[in-house]
Amino acid sequence: MEFLVHIEIVWPPETPVEQREEVFARELAQGQRLAAAGQLRRLWRIPGRWANWSLYDVADATELHACLTSLPLHPWMDITVHPLAAHPNDPRALGLGPEAQPPGAGTTYAATGTPAAPPAGPTHPTQGDPA
Repeated sequence: MEFLVHIEIVWPPETPVEQREEVFARELAQGQRLAAAGQLRRLWRIPGRWANWSLYDVADATELHACLTSLPLHPWMDITVHPLAAHPNDPRALGLGPEAQPPGAGTTYAATGTPAAPPAGPTHPTQGDPA
């Protein structure tokens, strides 16, 4: 199951620099372990802030909790978790988008000079399924 996680670090300014460097070094090592295990899939920083968005791929919320609490910076984190579910019009699932085309392949055109029709598949959200 995938989870989109927003983390904001609330670091106490009075903490000695040496302690901060030690905790951040352990944080880096643990994050790399989670990535090597396939649990932490992506990580994006938010410029100008001690904050990030991350994508975790784990069995369930209990495993996600174990991952997040294993991080040395956890006591200073403000965390918001967004569980993700598959969408019927996900471009990757439909084989659309740049990652679905072989390298060097561009848009194909019909004889009229307009883009060819996309592969068959859902084009609108199904009833009761938010966009």
